[in-house]
Amino acid sequence: MSTRRGRNRWAERTTVMAVVLGWLVSTQVQATAEARLPEGSADHYAGSQIAKHEGTGGSERSAPSGEGGVEGIDVSSHQGEIDWAAHWAEGKRFAYVKASEGTDYLNPHFEQQYDGSFQVGMIRGSYHFALPDRSDGATQAQYFVANGGGWSADGQTLPGVLDIEYNPYGSTCYGMSGTAMVDWILSFSDTYAELTGRWPVIYTSTRWWAQCTGNTGDFSATNPLWVARYSDSVGELPHAWTVHTIWQHTSTPLDQNLFNGSYDRLVALSTGVPALQ
Repeated sequence: MSTRRGRNRWAERTTVMAVVLGWLVSTQVQATAEARLPEGSADHYAGSQIAKHEGTGGSERSAPSGEGGVEGIDVSSHQGEIDWAAHWAEGKRFAYVKASEGTDYLNPHFEQQYDGSFQVGMIRGSYHFALPDRSDGATQAQYFVANGGGWSADGQTLPGVLDIEYNPYGSTCYGMSGTAMVDWILSFSDTYAELTGRWPVIYTSTRWWAQCTGNTGDFSATNPLWVARYSDSVGELPHAWTVHTIWQHTSTPLDQNLFNGSYDRLVALSTGVPALQ
């Protein structure tokens, strides 16, 4: 994609940027903790709209047998304070925590969820629920990074996630053309990379991507894919991706995920080495 020119320049300064930003984000999160908005209709968790539009695929299921990989979960304010030790005992080794939505919602349980998962030994990261019709991609990436979405090369922090899915408030594709949607995602991704030194993971579903981008936009060379599909197999992947990094395979009783690789590759993703080669 021609708009991606100049990306290689970020690779040379990834480590320095990540260390500095990690400190800045930590400071900002502490400073804004008391200003977080309360829970409410603005809080949509990863896959909430995918489940609504595509179905949940039936009852609760454990990690699909024979798939291998590393089990994890993702959470939002809907789970409140979490017993992380219990999830660790069940074999969960990574977690993604919702940090923000649009530019006016912050998860009031973020600190307990994000820090709690870290304290029991999980590798954790944070995600942003996108509202592309509210503000541009760069603005939402900046908001996310300033409020818990940063990354640091400590071996226990996963790159941040852009959660892009069906519009919870109206038009499925936020009233945007496929070209405009791809441009918005690219703006978010490039801004996140500029601020953190890492490309964000993209969370989406194959059906949404086909409908709202027209199966355009090739992010496969830079952005790891976290695909949502509530079934016994991961199925067809969104346009251009030939491999997935994380699969959200069920949303009941809470979102459960499977990392596509061994634990050492999960650690590699957290340190900046590509998870899948």
